[in-house]
Amino acid sequence: MGRLLDDAQIAAFDRDGVLAIEGFVGPEALAELRQRANDIVDAWEPTAAATVFTTEDQQRRSNDEFLSSGGRIWCFLEEGAVDAEGHLTRDKSLAVNKIGHAQHDLDDVFERFSYTDDLAGVASDIGLSDAVALQSMYIFKQPGIGGEVSCHQDVTFLYTDPLSVTGFWFAVEDATLDNGCLWAAPGRHRDPLRRQFRRRGDNDAGTEFVDLDPTPLPAAPDDLVPLEVPAGTLVVLDGRLPHWSDVNRSPKSRHAYTLHCISAGADYPDWNWLQRGEDMPLRRLDRSDR
Repeated sequence: MGRLLDDAQIAAFDRDGVLAIEGFVGPEALAELRQRANDIVDAWEPTAAATVFTTEDQQRRSNDEFLSSGGRIWCFLEEGAVDAEGHLTRDKSLAVNKIGHAQHDLDDVFERFSYTDDLAGVASDIGLSDAVALQSMYIFKQPGIGGEVSCHQDVTFLYTDPLSVTGFWFAVEDATLDNGCLWAAPGRHRDPLRRQFRRRGDNDAGTEFVDLDPTPLPAAPDDLVPLEVPAGTLVVLDGRLPHWSDVNRSPKSRHAYTLHCISAGADYPDWNWLQRGEDMPLRRLDRSDR
């Protein structure tokens, strides 16, 4: 397979820990992915105890739905779409925060979108030649209520030894300052890992944050730069790079799809919150394990 990135792009990613590649995905593939995400929501029937995805780290909820979603397709609600009694305050099509976390392996449309030679080529070019797909999220960033995602490092939540997690973030719609685009701290991927998000045991035992380094993360948004990108852009994020997104206060959604990959050769501890059963092994992006 030939290289997908040129020398300047590889150098920029090594320097900054982030790289935006415009035009990586065409409009037809984006439309198919968005329609499939909408179909999944249409078919989903929320229960009275449906999980609200809390985007503030210190309040992050870890119920059974969340902790068992590593091998499932599940819908998580926005905080602003649920009243004090747990009832939806709007149509469910405008209430879902995200779909996660295994649709890349369990749904044909998401699988075709995720496992491509081009994406495997990008991963290889940045040094992740044995990338396996660990987790996927379709993020809706709903108009007016799409929640803030606090500044964080992805490796906090998806730890490997050695560190290897890399985020592949696809703009399904234009991402702007108005609708809650990503912000990042270029060059700060060389910072230490601040903390880990760990299981205490089985699902009933919940989770906890373990502090590792007292260095504060960059202050949002003052210490970050916005990543305004058009639909079809692929943003590659080093797992240690601090990044953030604001509340979507606009009348326009900001749909995005994220695939997190790790090295097949790295150790993935069983205290990571996201776990799969032995009947669902991780698969390589380059499809060499098929």
